[in-house]
Amino acid sequence: MKKSIQRYQRIRTLALSAGLVLGMVAATFGPQLAHAAPAKSVKQKLADKIANLPEATMDQLQAAERVLTGRYACEFGKSVTVTPRKANAGYFDLKFGNKSWLMKPSLTSTGTTRLEDFKGTMLLVQILTKSMLMDHLAGHRVVDGCVHEAQRAAEANLAQQPPRESIFGSPAGNP
Repeated sequence: MKKSIQRYQRIRTLALSAGLVLGMVAATFGPQLAHAAPAKSVKQKLADKIANLPEATMDQLQAAERVLTGRYACEFGKSVTVTPRKANAGYFDLKFGNKSWLMKPSLTSTGTTRLEDFKGTMLLVQILTKSMLMDHLAGHRVVDGCVHEAQRAAEANLAQQPPRESIFGSPAGNP
């Protein structure tokens, strides 16, 4: 009899504790959920964002002229596609796999062309002979060794050039 009373008290204590915790959670989040606006769909959020794009600046338009559009063949048989937005001059759509981002171009002091998405997450860096797609927030490369036809031609042109003298006096590559 004593064991059944102790068991009953334990169950009652656990039930009261659980009810208290649930009540506190409901009191904390209930008002926020009751007055929350209906959630917009992902497509609706994207449509709102695209509709409210700011006009491209002169620097952005100059950078856009240097962006290589089309398909980039990347390492491991992957590819990246960059297409200009017809409705928004100076902006680009970047597609990798089944994901896509709205990108804004900029130039760096070194001549590198950068395409950054608006969330500051994805970054496509385009140099003379290759490009790479990076997850800026995570700090790692998503895919590397991406080459556009124009970059492939530039690399072939560089390979045909005679070796130049280095700053140390001997031709590059010769000790």
